[in-house]
Amino acid sequence: MEIASQPTSESADDPFAAGQPGDGLILDPNAPGFDHLADADREAIEATIEFFEERGKVALTEDAAAHAWYADYLDFQARERIFSRFLTPVRDGEGDPERRWDTQRICAFNEVSAFYGLAYWYTWQVTILGLGPIFQSDNEAARAKAAELLEEGGIFAFGLSERAHGADIYSTDMVLTPDPDVEGGYRASGGKYYIGNGNKAAMVSVFGRIEGVEGPDAYVFFAADSQHPNYKLIRNVVASQNYVSQFELEDYPVTPEDILHTGPGAFDAALNTVNIGKFNLGFASIGICEHALHEAITHADNRILYGNRVTDFPHVRQAFTDAYARLIAMKLFANRSIDYFRTATPDDRRYLLFNPLTKMKVTTEGERVIDEMWEVMAAKGFEKDTYFAIAAVDIRGLPKLEGTVHVNMALTLKFMAGYLFGADASIEPPERQLVPGDDEFLFRQGPARGLSKIRFGDWRAVYERRADVPNVARFAELADSFKNFLAAAAPDENQQKDLDYLLTLGELFTLIPYGQLIIEQAELIDLPDDTLDQIFDVLIRDFSAYATQLHGKASATEAQCEWARGAVTRPATDDERTEAVWRKVRALAGQYEMRP
Repeated sequence: MEIASQPTSESADDPFAAGQPGDGLILDPNAPGFDHLADADREAIEATIEFFEERGKVALTEDAAAHAWYADYLDFQARERIFSRFLTPVRDGEGDPERRWDTQRICAFNEVSAFYGLAYWYTWQVTILGLGPIFQSDNEAARAKAAELLEEGGIFAFGLSERAHGADIYSTDMVLTPDPDVEGGYRASGGKYYIGNGNKAAMVSVFGRIEGVEGPDAYVFFAADSQHPNYKLIRNVVASQNYVSQFELEDYPVTPEDILHTGPGAFDAALNTVNIGKFNLGFASIGICEHALHEAITHADNRILYGNRVTDFPHVRQAFTDAYARLIAMKLFANRSIDYFRTATPDDRRYLLFNPLTKMKVTTEGERVIDEMWEVMAAKGFEKDTYFAIAAVDIRGLPKLEGTVHVNMALTLKFMAGYLFGADASIEPPERQLVPGDDEFLFRQGPARGLSKIRFGDWRAVYERRADVPNVARFAELADSFKNFLAAAAPDENQQKDLDYLLTLGELFTLIPYGQLIIEQAELIDLPDDTLDQIFDVLIRDFSAYATQLHGKASATEAQCEWARGAVTRPATDDERTEAVWRKVRALAGQYEMRP
């Protein structure tokens, strides 16, 4: 099929333009939008929605409570060829124009699948991780096999973490010894732990080391079959619909055809696969929060307490308004990050900052969104026939997968000096990337080094363009003060080794690029100023809270404490703006409810 031509950022039919049904602000399955996708891709998304809606809320919640394996869902995706079409790079798609690695439609599917439950997203997510080392490999036979298995409806697994070491790939106990009976072959023995899809994966990408080889040359990635007799499935380590496996390889035969990467290339494949996969977590968080918001606002608006509608209480309005502002901010940032992801090249690796922010910041904001709504839902949020009870559990996992918040914050800090002090006005922000395409660079990222040398555009100019919005202007002043603080009272040698101190410092820094991309996306979709102002009202309060935390650190110097006291400030208040945003939230009440 031919891919339909797509609207540009100047099009009057912009699918993300604010104010249209299904406009990309809050997903509504009754009018899902996604008009930026090719026809066949949009139809696949709509078919996914219809699958879940026809299946119904009762089945969804009962299967979640029973930890039921989702075979019917996997059968559905196989019939629709969703994993095959969405997760096969053009190079390996045998000329089928529907098979390509297109981040726009991948992120759309992230959002929709998680909207109905993290389990359905998770099996797709770990398939992406399992495919990463394969499609980065020069092993054409392995790539062809993976593409064929995807076409047959197969799922995949990523055999990296181990029980004793977690994802510490320097310390793997999966050992390959040369096989005297097979030239270039090995026998693999060792265990892997916390491996999603490990029960049914058609191929498992397994990380290990070659016995007798020292240093990075010992690393190896190879493909294993989860149904092979020497692959011993031990158990599901979680109480969930997902099968998150513990398995052992016992003298497992590894042929030369199974080898995906050796030496430093295996190490890079592990890191680059996580770079590809962790980006998805933010969009899953968005989908979960959207469904929970529909359910929560509808419940609250229909409930009468003490003779008053619950949504008439000021604290309830504040909770929902903050939750809505945070959720819109999450979606603005994540959608703008796609553009940096898709335009990445060896000379433009800005995505390596926005990628961990999508994973870390968006997912932790998702927790806050759920928590704020849960204060309103109260005991209702525990009831087993609600989606909210599923969301309240599922949302906790996302900040902890594909590297903890702490690991990703430590990574983010590597960019702080270059981003704040090395801004280059000649570096332009990317154009919007709505046109279907194959994001092949993700499979040739190369070594994950030189992060401090990556250059960014002028973030201050982005804020200046929207200085007409009161809280954007006020937040820009805080960002400037933070930059001056680092120049005048930078962390000393001991503080640079104090991760507790650095994590709070990182939270303050993170808000600045987070706000930058929110503004960029807001401009691209003509987001109403009242919503943008409300978002930065929240960000200013967050900045003040983190400044207070920094002030309380035992190692903070007097100069740092003085700055922190000055950074505690109020957002600009505007009752009309707050009321206008609240009306947008309340308008969601009754807009969508999953079919029973």
